[in-house]
Amino acid sequence: MTDRMIVPTVAERYKIPNASSKLNKDELLALYRTMFRIRTFELNVEQLFLNKKIPGFVHLYVGEEAVATGMMANLRKDDYITSTHRGHGHAVAKGAEMNRMMAELFGKKTGYCRGKGGSMHIADFSVGMLGANGIVGGGYNIAAGAGMSINVKGTDQVAVCFFGDGASSRGTFHEAMNWAAVYQLPVIFVNENNCYASTTPVEGCVSTDEIADRAEGYGIPGMAVDGNDVTEVYDAAKFMVDRARNGEGPGLLECKTYRIKGHFVGDPERYRTKDEVQKWQSENDPIKRFHEYLAEQGKKWDKDIEKIEKETEEEVQAAVDFAEKSEWPDPEEALEDLFTFSPNEFPPEVK
Repeated sequence: MTDRMIVPTVAERYKIPNASSKLNKDELLALYRTMFRIRTFELNVEQLFLNKKIPGFVHLYVGEEAVATGMMANLRKDDYITSTHRGHGHAVAKGAEMNRMMAELFGKKTGYCRGKGGSMHIADFSVGMLGANGIVGGGYNIAAGAGMSINVKGTDQVAVCFFGDGASSRGTFHEAMNWAAVYQLPVIFVNENNCYASTTPVEGCVSTDEIADRAEGYGIPGMAVDGNDVTEVYDAAKFMVDRARNGEGPGLLECKTYRIKGHFVGDPERYRTKDEVQKWQSENDPIKRFHEYLAEQGKKWDKDIEKIEKETEEEVQAAVDFAEKSEWPDPEEALEDLFTFSPNEFPPEVK
């Protein structure tokens, strides 16, 4: 753990309400359930990939669960999100169906993209998930566009763009931030600073002390929080979401976290030591920390947590069974859904 990854509490640093302290039992256990669902899904995906059940590349979200969980707990179904190549956790937390997600990873026709998109392109517009993205920094302008549509419609929705520390140096980051700031769009840019841009340490590609500092250049609020503490993420997210809903414009939220697994499954990880990974895993695992937090608060909910874990393991296994039993797409379907027509070219049957 580097010193730059240790931050004061949100309440201490930014003088905002400690909203998580008002969460009831069901709401707190829902946070645990979401984090555990993400973790269980990802660990199963890892083993399925290693057993050659899943093709392509897989980028796991293990260790970063508190970010998606704390953020999404403050969103509604009709709010929008854009994701990254490491997007399974975002999709699960936003309400995407595990069966269809798993089927997509398997390449089956029952998947979200009918088996054509794979791990990096899962989307579910019905829950506001506008898509994971294989392009680094590819979600910024989509989120800004979603925010623009909200302003045009006059609704109180918000759009959230997730991105990594490496993606914060892409040109699209500055384009979208500037656009959102100029038009006061209800967009929250959520940086998941997991210490490494693929194999490059964050210090090697970011000159500021914190990525959140970049918000100042656009005249919008920037906050840096402990991304492995789900209550801290929840509090900061609520502040950002509430102000965006109230028409106060965009914000930049940096969540300092850590990627426990490699950049992709099979990554030799020569850019960091095993001791570093073990230290983060043993001392800063977000699920373990939240469990300990509940115990410290006197919440003796072990039986509830055991029930959540059992139900989640059964849910993920059911998703695996669904994917394995699903049909493969026919070769003739390869080009379906890839092209569209201009308004004057629609065939008669779809006019």
